[in-house]
Amino acid sequence: MTDRPRPAAAPARGVNLPNPLGRRAVVIGAGSFGTAVAVLLARGGFRTTLQTRTIEQAELLREQGENARYLAGVELPPNLRIDSIETGPGKAEFVFLGVPSAQLGEVVARLEAQGLDRRTKIVSLCKGLVPPLGVPPTVLLAERFGQERVACVGGPAHAREMVTHGAGLVASSTSEELAATIAAVFLRAGVVCEHTDDPVGVELAGAAKNAAALAAGATEGQGLNAAGAAAGHIFAEVWRLAEKLGAQPATFIGLAGTGDLVATALAPQSRNRRAGELLAAGVARDEIPGRVGQAVEAFESVPLLAAALERNGIAAPVTSGLVGLIQGSMPLDEWVALVRTTVPPPAKWRGARRDGEPGPLRRWWRRMVAALKGPAEPAPAALEPADAD
Repeated sequence: MTDRPRPAAAPARGVNLPNPLGRRAVVIGAGSFGTAVAVLLARGGFRTTLQTRTIEQAELLREQGENARYLAGVELPPNLRIDSIETGPGKAEFVFLGVPSAQLGEVVARLEAQGLDRRTKIVSLCKGLVPPLGVPPTVLLAERFGQERVACVGGPAHAREMVTHGAGLVASSTSEELAATIAAVFLRAGVVCEHTDDPVGVELAGAAKNAAALAAGATEGQGLNAAGAAAGHIFAEVWRLAEKLGAQPATFIGLAGTGDLVATALAPQSRNRRAGELLAAGVARDEIPGRVGQAVEAFESVPLLAAALERNGIAAPVTSGLVGLIQGSMPLDEWVALVRTTVPPPAKWRGARRDGEPGPLRRWWRRMVAALKGPAEPAPAALEPADAD
């Protein structure tokens, strides 16, 4: 069984979070991550229901008291209700979608047919893109439900470690209240969770880290330098797309970006890393999900990423080459050669602008120097004029 829940994580000073106690939530999708999120929501005070694909699966989870297939050994809390998706969202205030991104449209259509309340908030747990155009999940959800009702969760969060030792989550929405409420329930469950207003950045960072982890796994046997270069190239290529779509730099260098990348690239149990290793070993793409035991989202998201990069006029030779490796049209040695010889476009120097005014980097440097010097000495007071006779 799982370890005892950890004490609630402390929010940063000056951050006032809503009280999540008693709010109703439904988690759709009883894979490893969906199950872990449902466990944490129940621990954090949400009245939570975990919905499975079939009635039989729901009965099995209730009978066993755990999800033996996807999260064996983790006890399901007594206050966590288990139902199938046939039950519908009911009066849930929050619906968390723990399904592969390729199934998102189908799940949303079912929710609407089941009478989803117009006030219910929709939270994506996907770390992939939605076909056929490769849009971030919250973009699709916002078109259906409006931005203020939509959020996503990202960050380094391996399911088992999440429920036993914690994680570094990011709840993101254009609605500060929604993002803060999601963060509050995870914090009460003992899991660090920041909240931000950059859902598209969080989702593209998640898609990038899956692709980068797969690339690193496929390349590691040829050298650690090659593996690092493969991951770095892909992360940089996707960041240029995120920047063009208005994402924030802090997202890619924070928990949702580099934090999640390191956790996924290092983890032997990572589905995407393992898939890359199997590709390098010559295993056919169609056989890999069966060997891994779950869907490999990078297999779907990498071609979508490459297409989105091309549509936006962004050079992405390594991401495009990874598509060829996945589909079997590029041999491993050619892939490694591509990784080793690709030179990224030069970084833009923003020290000063052409109009002579200092750019953001120069302004930042001046502020740093001023802070190190401390407050300036006060200027001597001007002499008062003598009173006239």
